[in-house]
Amino acid sequence: MTDTVTDHANLFIFPPSKSPHLLNPLVLAYIGDAVYEVYIRQYVISGLNHRPNHLHKASTGYVSAKAQSKLLEALMPMLTEEEVDMVKRGRNAKSGTTAKNAEVLEYRHSTAFECLIGYLYYKQSFERLKEIMDFALTYKKQT
Repeated sequence: MTDTVTDHANLFIFPPSKSPHLLNPLVLAYIGDAVYEVYIRQYVISGLNHRPNHLHKASTGYVSAKAQSKLLEALMPMLTEEEVDMVKRGRNAKSGTTAKNAEVLEYRHSTAFECLIGYLYYKQSFERLKEIMDFALTYKKQT
């Protein structure tokens, strides 16, 4: 087996069993949560303070239901029709669980945001995905 640059760049090589637009929105939110969490963790680790408590608090400012809900509200005018449709699917999905530290509407909107992230990830729209996640960083700094 030969190691190439592309082998290293593509760690996540397991495509979904269906086309992304056919996946349950909660499945998209499940993977979207993980993708966004890794992005944010990499961002906070790029800073100078690596104390675990600091990393956790810094990450929570981005990945909490409340933060994602506010972010989605700011993002909505920038989204394409296809992306808005995916957000609506995520928002309307019945998860069967409740948020620990968020209002029901915040939880639904954070699920909608994660659904969008998961959709773009599985659709391999990496440029657009990065654009949205970079917006999250800029938005957080402004608020």
